[in-house]
Order: sequence, then C-alpha cells, then structure tokens
Amino acid sequence: MTTGVIAVVAPDPRDMLDGVQTQSLSPVFIGRDAELTRLASALSAAHGGRPQMVLIGGEAGVGKTRLTEEFLAAARAGGAVAVVGACVEIGADGLPFAPVSTALRALYGALGAELTAAAAGQEADLARLLPELGVPGTAGRAARDPHDEDGRVRLFELTARLLERLAADRTLVVVVEDLHWADRSTRELLAYLFRSLQRARLVVAATYRADDIHRRHPLRPFLAETDRLRTVERIELSRFSHDEVRRQLAAILAVEPEDAVVDKVFARSDGNPFFVEELACGIRGGCATAGISASLRDLLLVRVEALSDDAQRVAKFVAEGGNTVEYRLLAAICGLGEDQLIDALRGAVGANILLPDNSGDGYRFRHSLVREAVGDDLLPGERSRINRRYAEAIEADPSLVRADERATRLATYWYAAHDPAKALPAVLRASVEARHRHAYAEQFRLLERALELWDEAPGEVRAALRPLDYAEAYPSCETCDAATPLSFLDLLAEITVAARLGAEPERAYAMAKRALRQMERQGTVDPLRAAWFWSQRSRLTEDLGRGDGWEELSRARELVRGLPPSAAHAEVMAMIAGWIAVHKSGSDGVAAAGRAVELARLAGARDTELHARVTLGLLQADGGDIEGGLAEVEEVRRLLAGEPSPGLVARTYGNLSSVLEGAGRSAEALRLSREARTLIGEGMVHTTRSWLLTNEAESLYALGRFPEAAVALSEARCSAERPFLRAGIEMYTAFVGLAVGDTEGAVRGHAAAAELLRYDTQPQHLIPMRALALELAVAQGRFQDARRELLAAVDVGFPAGTTRFGWPLLVAGAAAEADSPGPAAPEVLRRIRGAAEELPRPTSLCAAYALLLAAELARAEGRVEVSLWAAAEAAFVQQERPVRLAEVRYRYAEALLGCGADRRADAAGLLAAAHGTASAAGAAPLADRVTRLAQRARLALTQAPANPLGLTAREREVLRLVADGRTNRQIAEELFISPKTASVHVSNILAKLSVSTRGEAAALSHRLQLFAAAG
Repeated sequence: MTTGVIAVVAPDPRDMLDGVQTQSLSPVFIGRDAELTRLASALSAAHGGRPQMVLIGGEAGVGKTRLTEEFLAAARAGGAVAVVGACVEIGADGLPFAPVSTALRALYGALGAELTAAAAGQEADLARLLPELGVPGTAGRAARDPHDEDGRVRLFELTARLLERLAADRTLVVVVEDLHWADRSTRELLAYLFRSLQRARLVVAATYRADDIHRRHPLRPFLAETDRLRTVERIELSRFSHDEVRRQLAAILAVEPEDAVVDKVFARSDGNPFFVEELACGIRGGCATAGISASLRDLLLVRVEALSDDAQRVAKFVAEGGNTVEYRLLAAICGLGEDQLIDALRGAVGANILLPDNSGDGYRFRHSLVREAVGDDLLPGERSRINRRYAEAIEADPSLVRADERATRLATYWYAAHDPAKALPAVLRASVEARHRHAYAEQFRLLERALELWDEAPGEVRAALRPLDYAEAYPSCETCDAATPLSFLDLLAEITVAARLGAEPERAYAMAKRALRQMERQGTVDPLRAAWFWSQRSRLTEDLGRGDGWEELSRARELVRGLPPSAAHAEVMAMIAGWIAVHKSGSDGVAAAGRAVELARLAGARDTELHARVTLGLLQADGGDIEGGLAEVEEVRRLLAGEPSPGLVARTYGNLSSVLEGAGRSAEALRLSREARTLIGEGMVHTTRSWLLTNEAESLYALGRFPEAAVALSEARCSAERPFLRAGIEMYTAFVGLAVGDTEGAVRGHAAAAELLRYDTQPQHLIPMRALALELAVAQGRFQDARRELLAAVDVGFPAGTTRFGWPLLVAGAAAEADSPGPAAPEVLRRIRGAAEELPRPTSLCAAYALLLAAELARAEGRVEVSLWAAAEAAFVQQERPVRLAEVRYRYAEALLGCGADRRADAAGLLAAAHGTASAAGAAPLADRVTRLAQRARLALTQAPANPLGLTAREREVLRLVADGRTNRQIAEELFISPKTASVHVSNILAKLSVSTRGEAAALSHRLQLFAAAG
C-alpha cells in the first residue's frame, strides 16, 4: 500500500467505483492486543523525542497489513503524520528506493513547503529519492569524480537529517510494507536510518513475510544486523487461536458460526486470518467448507474464477504489472472500452479481489497471495504477451507511468517479453538511472542482465548503442565521439565498478578478470584499457584480503608507460601514487603523483588532478619536505574554496591535518579538522565526519587533552561505517585508556581494532597497532610479549611516511627493556639502535624522539646519563606534547636523584611540573609514578608546574604579549617574527587553552598568574 498525493489526468478510481465495498472483509479488528500495545509504546516514546524502529514479521496472510492499518489510524488520531511506502516487486527486482520515495512523496503532499524548506540546499541530492524537489544530482560528465564514492552514504545521511528536521516538532510515522521485496539499496538505507537516527519524534516500522526468508534470502543479513541494534524492536505475528477464528468468522458472516463450521475452518486455515477470510467467502456464498479445494492455489483462485471474463482479464493484467497498476495504463493495454473496463473493475473490487490504490492512481490486489496465484496461473506465452503490451503502451505514451519508475519498468517488461532487441537498450537505460540515484546494487543487477542479453540482441542493436549514453566508469569513454559504439569491454567496466560500489567485491573481481582474459584472447590488447582493469583488480585484491595489490598495479604501470595523456592514464597513475602513499612512500611515489597531476591537467580531468595533488603533498611531506607538502595541499584547499565538492574538500582537509599532526603541529591540525567539519557542514557524510573526528582525537591525545579526545572518539564511533575507520577509533580509544589508567578499556579497544585490521596491509595502520600492543603488554606486566611486538615491528621496518609512528614505538620498546624485571637483551637494544639509524628525522619532533630514545637506551643499559635526559627535556619543551614532556621530566628527575650529585632541588621542580601536567590531563598512571618517586625521595610536590598548559616557550612569550593587549603586528615586531607566524601562534594558544578569543586567553593567564610568578 502506498500513500501520497499524485495529480492524475484520469478520474480517481475510487470515485468511479462509488458504492462498491473496498475495505477488508472483517469489519472488526480481531486480537493483536499485545502487538498494538507494543506499537503504542513505540509511538509514545517517539512523542518524547526518541526515534523508534519496529520490524513486524509474519507469514503471508497473517495480518501484518491489517495491524499496521490499525496502528496508523491510532497514530493519526493522536496527531501524528503517518505515511506508507510499499516495496515494489516487479519482475525479479525491486524498484530502487521505491518505498522511501513513495513515503517521501506522501510527506511532500502532506507538508508541502515545510518539506521543501527542510530540504533547502540539498535538493539536487534528495531529488534522487523525491524528484519533485528538482533535477536529481548533476548527471553531466563534468560532475564525474572517480574518487568520491561517498555519494550513496551522503544521500543516506541527508535523508536521515531530512526526517529528523521534519520530526523535530511533530511525530512522524513511516511504514514500509513488504520488506521481503525490497531492493538492496532500500535495505541499506533502512539499516542506515536504524543505526543513525538519534533525535527525532519518529517511528519507522517495516513489515516482511517471514515464511519467505529462506537461508539465502537477501533480507536475512539485514534482519541479523538489526537484531544486534538495541534501538530496533521485532514483533512476530502468530496465527489466530481457535477462539480468534470464531470471532473473525462472526464478524465477517454477521452471525455466530456453528461450532462445526469453526472447527472445519480452523483446521483448514490453520489459523491464518487471510485463509479464514477466503473460506468465509465460500460460506457466505453458499459453499460448504468441505467442498472447497484443499489446494492453497485453488483456494485463492476460487473467487477470481467466479468473476466475469472481462474482470478476470483485468486481474491477469494487474497481476503481471507489479504491485499497483495505473488506471490509464490499464485502459491502454486491456483492449476494453472505458465502460467495459469500469464494469470489470467494479466486479473485481466488489469481490474483494482488487482495491483502488490509496494514491487514487490505480489498482492493486487486496492481498499479494492472490496476485501471486493469478500470476502463477498465466501461461508462458500469455505472460510475455502481457509484458509486451505494457512496454509498448509506455513507449507510446511515457506519461502513463511516473518518470522515476519508467526506465526500470520498461527494462522489466521488455525482459519479461523475451525481446532482446528491445530489452538490452532498456536495461542499459535503467542501469544509468540506478547509477544516478546511487543505487549501485540495482545497477549491478541490471548490468548482469545486460551481459545475459548482449549476445542475444541483434548486431545492429548493439552497434547503435553509444558509450556516451551508457558508460562512464572507464574514463576514456568521455572522449568517445558520437560514432563510437558501446563495446563489451565498456559494459564489463561498468559492471566492475557497479559491483564494487554495490558491495559485491567478488563479482567485481571476476568481471575485471574476465575483461583482461578477453583482451588476451582477442590478441589486440588496448594497453590503456588493460591498465585500467589491472588498477581496478589491484584495489579489489586488497579489499578482498588477497594481497596488497602491488603486483596488479605494477602491471598497470608497465602498460601505460609512454602512452599519451588521457583521463584513464591519469587515473591509473593517481591510483599508483595513492597506493605508494599508504604502503611504502618514497621518491617513486612523488614521481608517480607528479605524473598523474601532469596527465590529468593535460586531459582536463580536474578532479583527478586535485586528488593527485593532495597525494603529491602527502608524499612530499613523508619524504621530509614538510613545508613543500603542506604548500601543495594548501593550494588545493585554496582552489576548492566555495566549490560543492565535499568529498574532495574532506580529503584535502583531512590529509592536511594529518601532515600537520605528523609534523608535531597538533594544535594547528586540530583547528583544521574542526574547520573542515564546519566548512562541509550539511554535505558531510558519516564517513567523513568519523574520519575528521578521529583526526581531532589523535591531535587531542597528542596535546594531552584526554577527556576531549574520548568525547571525539565517542562521536566518531556513532558515525563510522568503514572497517579501517572503526579500527582507528578503537585503537585511539585504547591509547587514551592506557593514558588515563583504564586498562580494561584499552584491552577491549585493542581487541576490536585487531579484528577490524585482520586483513589490512597498510603500514600506517599496522605500526601504530604494534605500538599499542607493546604499550598494553607493558601496562599488564607482559614484558616478553612487549619485546615480541617490538621485534616484529623492527623486522618489517618503517617505510617512508611512517616515521611519525616509528619513533614513538622505538622509544616505547626501549623503555620496556629498561623497565623489564630482568636485564635488557643487548641484541634487542642493538636492533633498536639499527632501526633508529635508518629512521629519518624530518621534523623537530622526530629529533626530540631521537634524543629521548638515546636516554631510554642508556637507562636500559643501566647507565644514568643526566645530560641525555636534559637534552630530551629541552627538546620536548619546544613540542606540543605536554604529557610526553611530563614523562621525560619524570625520568629526568629520576636520573638527577640517582646521579650522586646534590640535584634534589632540580628534581623537585621537575617532579612538581610533571605531576601538575599529568594531574591536569587525567594521566593517572603517570601522576602515580611521579608521586611514588617523590615520596621515596622525600620531596614535596608543591612547586607550581613550569608549563601546566602544554605551551611551548615561544607560545608562552606570545601569550604574555597577548595578555598585555598587543596585536599580532605588535607581537611580530617585539619577537622579530612575521605577523602571519604570530597569528599561527595565537591560534595554537587559543586551541590549547580551549578558549575562543584573545580576551579569554588573557583572562585565563591572569587567573592562573602565569606571568606574575615570573616577576
């Protein structure tokens, strides 16, 4: 059933059938008190602002629709806006997003301008679901961005936000019927809504036929996933009891049935309410129950066969047309005059076989079981003839069906008509529509059908197809002229990408492999096209955990060597550069990225060029040219100003903040991550939000702001979709747990991250995981395990780009050797030194870690080297690592107390500073160690910490001038720096102090008497 307000030229079918009974047979709602109570509770919770998700399951005919009708009536009576959208079974496939589109259309009809206002600014995306909002997306070639694969998730997020806005001040009830027929895109959207809706007066309920959910049914994984969500309630409808059957018969027959009749009906129906109704019809029509066939199919067809010939004809056409068939379309195909058609419809509706659809646009069967029985009764030739009539009628007059359904329905009708010449172009057109709606799973299914039809379609039909109309996966199709025919390889390229984006990586891999084999068999290999398929296969190899994909990319690189510029050439080189950036980095990556930029610029592939420039900046920074890399990415950021490219903007900001974090400029990285979230705003999808929040958490962790980091990670966890993002969240949750003393939480975080990264091959993920495992082992006293983690990391090495992770890991390994109850292993210390010699030191932070490592190695060897700790402390004073500085001061004080000289006063000052920083950050384990050392040395921890806020020496100078009311220019003149540098320092200070203005920073410094103590 659907609801919605749709203007039609034809008269309303409900008006034409005035006086004909069209409601359910039983005028009284029987039973289901417990189920209605649970639905009423969900509605009450939604009234309070807590969104509710309900799944209603039961066998066919058990009363799911009748239950929802009662619930919807009660909801509307209570002031809620309630809409229904039905999943559409048409052929073997569902229409993409059909129930969501229908429900939104009904909301549009009910709320009008309010919905338009709620969708403001996002009309182009939301029009993919609700065409009334405008032209869906930007379908032109210029809009293609092969790197932005978040369009589908963005659509899901915008749908969730639209519903939240509409349900902010009113209660909404959205019912999705027949979920067992739902297309994959609809299932994924509903799962997304179930997971992400948090603040809305909203009930989303969905019904499904439980007896159809066999082991391999596509709905089964959806049900399993939602069962794990605490926000989803499952209601299973059982059959009627003997007493309920008696009450149902009494309501239908309007008399109390005899006990024998009740017994027979109950036995025959087994308590299924729909079968009870069918049997009751026989009783009311004068048939004895014993005379009705025991065959379910015959039982369902009894009343159909009692209709007039014209009414039976109409019923057959409606059965094959889909869930609902438009009146004008029926008139065009049935071959009946208008009076004959209306008489036939009156008969079918009067017999409770058909019902006018609530939209007022067409007709549907009262129950899908009857539709299926009528459809199954069609002869093969009869079925194809009816489908041909549907297709021909729509081609002759496209206005007979809605524009957003037209392509898919034509594809289905022509395919069922067994006409490959017509079906192939229709299926390809429908696949394009599915792609533009981000319904990649449905695009994939349609393209599989196109593969099936390819050889069956006449050669002249295939020759008339053009890649410009149907293909955009392979970039060089953009340059095809109007005379270039669509090739089978074009089709394989489309289905490869559709399968990958539609979560069918195995099928995508198989298609890429098939394309490469075909080119080999043909003996006329197009090297550029082959390279593109190899690059796709590389990505899929890694996605499937079958390797790191480098062998495939190497094949691609050899194939494109020396070829002229093209979009496909640029994309292949960009993929090679991207792979190098996350796996091994180095000068060859810089060269590949530079070449990709050059090729993309020459080919006019701007999005590929900008993505390649971001990769180039990352590789430059990884190679030691931090400023050059930052400048490259910063230039991309400047070029994107004001452009509606959320995916590219997110990647640019996210990677720029990552480079800054790697360089030790955590406050600046934090500011950029937050700026990105503000800039992208409504266009930001969950994946992007999760990534940026995780970047924020990493910077906050580095700055010793552990509670804030925990909050950012919690927010990121709510929106994380991809495994590597979820792994990063769990990993940093574990790091924060170790820092604050929550070892159990750290264990859980480590276990979750390890499981998510089980097949990951990227060093940027695996090296921090080794460091986490090492630190966790030390915290639990498992020093042999810590040593194993250290040596495993050293054995693999630290590729360029992982320096930021390598130094802390070596320091942790050396500290573990020093803290181990037994003597340090000389071979292990030698291995650490060897690894350190190979690690570059492109930043002052890396240089500080190198000094700290030297001090830890000396400690592991039993040597007290005060000068090494003094050098490490001096180096970390200049870094944005307050808790690390506190750890260094703790060890420095320990060395002073053990050196034999009278340095107690110096040690006391260091311990006081370390304790102040650790306490302020919530680093309980470190604060406890400092306290114990001070107690052993009988030193008081009363001295004010030297730098409790984690400011560098330069930042303290700048803050002093800010507190004096100086402008950036005056600060620059005082300190002999540029005004821009002064501005950066001020921004970093504001971030570290967690204040918004210079005045707040000045007030805080006065309150803490930061400079009064200095005289």
